Amino acid sequence: MSMQINVLSDALGAEVVGLDLSRPAKESDIAGIKSAFLEHQLLCIRGNQLESAAFSRVAHFFGEPQAQLKRDQRVEGLAEVSILESTYKSPEDKPDDLVNVRLSGWHTDDSYFAIPAKATMLQALSIPEAGGETRFCNTRKAYEDLPDEMKQRLEGLKAVHSYDTMRAPARAPERTEIERQETPDVIHPLVRTHEDTGRKAIYFNANRTDSIVGMDRKSSDELLDWLHQHIKQRKYRYDHVWHTGDILLWDNRCLVHSVNTDFPVGQPRVHQRILLKGTRPV
Repeated sequence: MSMQINVLSDALGAEVVGLDLSRPAKESDIAGIKSAFLEHQLLCIRGNQLESAAFSRVAHFFGEPQAQLKRDQRVEGLAEVSILESTYKSPEDKPDDLVNVRLSGWHTDDSYFAIPAKATMLQALSIPEAGGETRFCNTRKAYEDLPDEMKQRLEGLKAVHSYDTMRAPARAPERTEIERQETPDVIHPLVRTHEDTGRKAIYFNANRTDSIVGMDRKSSDELLDWLHQHIKQRKYRYDHVWHTGDILLWDNRCLVHSVNTDFPVGQPRVHQRILLKGTRPV
């Protein structure tokens, strides 16, 4: 069966069918996937669960993996692969108000680094029977739909991104001292230009974007809150229902994502993840 690419939604995303990542891939297939990735911002590759070393091998098709920040999540001997578990192991682990689960916040991976990851590759290892979808919004479309006067207002604005910010509804995991040293606050443009396509997108992270440089807190919060509401409109969104073995590859430069954290207690939700090195946002 030859490889096919099928659109998943009007907002973003495509499904790759007929590609067996457990075997060496054709150069033509890899070229086709790279082109589809830039067009659709997110790809879902259906297949079987990969061992971490094979998962890393596949990631090299799309870029250079980077070491994961959190040492306690790294796979031994593969610093670029992390195991992310969001299972509620007891009823006490699942709060009554799911806004207090950090994964529910709309975010883009790695924005607290001066050079954030350009893309995330995530594979489902264990999935609960209900809930647990990962939801994505297209911040490129959200930018392009802005009225001209708002685009002009955002032009040149920069924002502080922190490992944690009190604007986020839930606190970030604790860091070791070395991890703290690796993650000082950084400043990024509020609108970034995609280095591969030249198209602009709103660059906002509800879990990390703390304030706009040069604005007082009230004015900054009002503008960030407005952008937050704008980018997460349903017309910009695709919700991915996971199947074990699914690999998602998505573009952190023009997408934000969040998790539907309403899933059953005691049912495992586990993924393996790789982040691909990017460039400094401009």
